[in-house]
Amino acid sequence: MSLQVTGLPLVLASASPRRLELLARIGVVPQAIRPADLDETPLPAELPHKLAERLCALKASAMASPEALVLAADTVVGVGRRILGKPADAAEARAFLTMLSGRRHRVHTGVALAVPGQKLRTRLVTSVVAFQRLTTAQIEAYLDGTEWQGKAGGYAIQGSAEAWVRFMSGSWSNIVGLPLFETAQLLRGVGWLRP
Repeated sequence: MSLQVTGLPLVLASASPRRLELLARIGVVPQAIRPADLDETPLPAELPHKLAERLCALKASAMASPEALVLAADTVVGVGRRILGKPADAAEARAFLTMLSGRRHRVHTGVALAVPGQKLRTRLVTSVVAFQRLTTAQIEAYLDGTEWQGKAGGYAIQGSAEAWVRFMSGSWSNIVGLPLFETAQLLRGVGWLRP
């Protein structure tokens, strides 16, 4: 199994520059980037962690190839049962940040690896983040920039929003968008990445 897999190219089924940067930190450079264009709308009553699991598996399956390994991920921010996706505009980002102000939330990332001829491998990682109580001025100053755009929950922990984090439990790279430990374990488990 390992000998067949080691020579295969790795395809990243994501357009996220953050995931590409995170992979580079562990020496992984995908040979191709092919984002999966799927409907990411939550199902009725779908929980945040279930959405992350479902979407990563769908993306990996949609882009699966007999000639490559396909790595896919999806990050979902949840406040209780509520899903905070990527805000459509500044008004929605403002609503998200107001909701996150002074409270804990969970960041779920599902990671899936499609290997030719094998069962799809998946992992789900959850981290807990608590923001300080944010002032209106802090939120408005943040929204004046672009960090919130295209980010689940309307913030980027790897940017200036990190200064708001009063508590964090779990994987920092997971909150950015790709849990590196679990991703490396998936790639090592099939023999693609050396121990």
